[in-house]
Amino acid sequence: MEGDLVAPAMSRSTFILQSHSNRSKSAKLHKAIPSVRIESHAAAACRSRFDIAKPVQNVPIAGLKQERSVGMGGFEKYLSVWIALAMVAGIVMGNVAPALVEAIAAAEFASVNLVVAVLIWAMVYPMMVGVDPGSLRDVARQPRGLLITLVVNWLIKPFTMAALAVVFFQHVFAPWIQPEDAMQYIAGLILLGAAPCTAMVFVWSQLTHGDETYTLLQVSVNDLIMVIAFAPIVAFLLGVTDISVPWETLVLSVLLFIALPLVAGMLTRRRLGDATAIEAFQARVKPYSVVGLITTVMILFALQGQVIVSKPFVIVLIAVPIILQSYGVFAIAYAAAYALKVPHRIAAPCALIGTSNFFELAVAVAISLFGLNSGAALATVVGVLVEVPVMLTLVAFANRTRARFAA
Repeated sequence: MEGDLVAPAMSRSTFILQSHSNRSKSAKLHKAIPSVRIESHAAAACRSRFDIAKPVQNVPIAGLKQERSVGMGGFEKYLSVWIALAMVAGIVMGNVAPALVEAIAAAEFASVNLVVAVLIWAMVYPMMVGVDPGSLRDVARQPRGLLITLVVNWLIKPFTMAALAVVFFQHVFAPWIQPEDAMQYIAGLILLGAAPCTAMVFVWSQLTHGDETYTLLQVSVNDLIMVIAFAPIVAFLLGVTDISVPWETLVLSVLLFIALPLVAGMLTRRRLGDATAIEAFQARVKPYSVVGLITTVMILFALQGQVIVSKPFVIVLIAVPIILQSYGVFAIAYAAAYALKVPHRIAAPCALIGTSNFFELAVAVAISLFGLNSGAALATVVGVLVEVPVMLTLVAFANRTRARFAA
């Protein structure tokens, strides 16, 4: 009798152990399969007899939600196509409707076009909603991204841009460019290289799903250094001592593209309340941000439509060192971030901020130093035209290589 009582107990224990083992194996397999929808009759009978909980169905793969959140919608997926169409439309508009373009150009204050400013504001605002002021104290725990940004922006970028400008316009392109024009183009490229981005970096950071709070810190520190370092660097590289920094342009840009969107974003964030509502709001307004980017590109190309048609060869020559500089600076910063194990949400913006340019400041200084119709002013304008297509290719590359970086 005693032996008969022990045997069933041993059998039941063995079954339970085997059941747990099978469930463990199923859990491992479940990582590769999104959900389990089929349950055999035998399994159901065993579950009913021994009161084993039914496995949770439709459990998502680990990380699937994150992957979906970083995926691009149909409209954003073909963003490069819309940008190309916007460039063509802008050139056509600049030559077919010059009166309209002149009216847009006239809406300017302190060398900042107010129409473009509104569009940039619309692009920056959705990202500012995601800025969490409470997390600023945690930024100091990850100083590597900020260090990369500052080193690239102020110790590498201005000098490599100047070197490329000299190499191409005093040597490579010398047979096709007059020496006096070459010096003007070199000056314009130096101004571009010494003015890292303030506003558009928020757009690039949003497209790469960067950390909003950290991006804000990077831009803010960068602007503080720009106030001190821009004039001395430009004076050194140009050999000009009397550099007049357009403070109105600098201050207005910071107010329009950083301060006001930040205040609006914080007020919106407070009104929305919880994180779920904030994410839903950002998802709703993001399409308007992309439309703002496309419209901005169209207007920028419309403003220079006649110049593009009248001087296509010169514009291509000026674009060559700018493109090489952009990809080179990005490669340096992105590789450094990878080597230092910087998380991708910080690595992508810190590489893109040095690649992009503060074109309002560069154009304003070029006009004040060399004149509205100077070669230097033209070079800064070409920088504006080249930037968006180049940056979109870098954004796409950063998104494709996201998995290679630390979480």
